Amino acid sequence: MHFLDQAKIYLKSGAGGPGAVSFRREKYVEYGGPDGGNGGKGGDIVFHAVAGLNTLIDFRYSQHFKAARGAHGMGKDRTGAGAPDLEIAVPVGTQILSEDKEEVLADFTEVGQRIVFMEGGIGGRGNASYKTSTNRAPRQHQQGMPGEEMWVWLRLKLLADVGLLGLPNAGKSTFINQVSNAQAKVGDYAFTTLVPKLGVVRHKNREFVIADIPGLIEGAAEGAGIGDRFLGHIERCRVLIHLIDIAGADPVEAMRIVEGELEAYGAGLADKPRLVALNKLDLADEELGRGFADELKAAGAAEVFNISGATGAGVDRLMDAVLAYLPDRTTTETKGSEVEDESDESRPDWSPFLKP
Repeated sequence: MHFLDQAKIYLKSGAGGPGAVSFRREKYVEYGGPDGGNGGKGGDIVFHAVAGLNTLIDFRYSQHFKAARGAHGMGKDRTGAGAPDLEIAVPVGTQILSEDKEEVLADFTEVGQRIVFMEGGIGGRGNASYKTSTNRAPRQHQQGMPGEEMWVWLRLKLLADVGLLGLPNAGKSTFINQVSNAQAKVGDYAFTTLVPKLGVVRHKNREFVIADIPGLIEGAAEGAGIGDRFLGHIERCRVLIHLIDIAGADPVEAMRIVEGELEAYGAGLADKPRLVALNKLDLADEELGRGFADELKAAGAAEVFNISGATGAGVDRLMDAVLAYLPDRTTTETKGSEVEDESDESRPDWSPFLKP
C-alpha cells in the first residue's frame, strides 16, 4: 500500500429539493385549494474516523465528493424525501484544512469520531405553505436552498506515543526493528526511510507506539533532502528519541542540526521532551562512547543513552526512560508470572497502522 499524507479534495453538499405547485382536484370537492408539498433536504457531507486506515491514498484517485439533492415536493401535501448523507471515511489523525492551509477546520483523534462537516440545503416551500385568507390559490413556490461547496486539504498526522528522529544513517530503522514489530527497510545509504513507519513496542508489560520518520539534514526547513514535511507525524508524540550515530563525523554537530530543524519547524516540537541516544555502540569502544556522551551533555543534552540498535545493548535502559513519559493506560495487569492482556475495549487497537 502506498503512503500518502496530504490530499486536496472538492466537497459539495446536496441542494434542497424544490417545492411543488399543485391543487387538490377531487370529485365532489368544489374548492380543493393548494396542496403542493415542500422539497426534501439535501444530503450532508459527513466525515468519520475509522480503524484500518493509515494513508490517504484513496483520495488521490477520488477527489470530488458531491452529496445528492433532496427530492422535489409533490401534490397532496407530500414532502420530498431527504437525500442520504455522504459519508467519507478518513484515518485517525486526519486534519481538514482550508484551501490555503491556514485554518484547521476539523481534527480526528479518536476512532469513531464523526463530524457533520457541511450541511445540505433545506427544501423549498410548496404552494400550500403560501395559502392565506386573502391568497387562496397561490402559485408561487420556492426552489431548494443550494448546498455548500469548497476545496479542502486533508493532512494525516500519525498517532504515536514516541517519535524517532535523527540524521540519515543514524540507525533509526535498525532501532525500530529492534524494539518493535516493525519491518522497516535497512540499508547502508542515506534516506533508506522515505515515508513514516509505525511499530508497537512491548516493554515491561507496557505497550506503546513508536514512529520513525525520514532523516533530517541541515536546511530541511527550506526543503533540503526530503524536507521537514514528515515532522508533522511526530507533533502528537509525548516524547522524542534523538538517535545520533557514534561513528559519525561529529555527534555534537549532528545534535545541533536536528535541534535547529525542530526549532525552525515550530509547532512546539522544540519544547517536547527529548531523549538523546548515541547509537551504533557496537562500532566503538566504551571509552569513546563515554567521551562523546560527556560532549553531548556539555552541549545541552540532559542525559545521553549509549545504545546499539543492532545488538540491543543499552536499549532496555532507554525504553525504561521512555515509560516515564507515557500514561498508565498502557499498563497491562500481571498475575503471577503470566501477563493478562487488556480487553479489546480498554486497549487501543494499533494493528491497522502496522502495515504502511
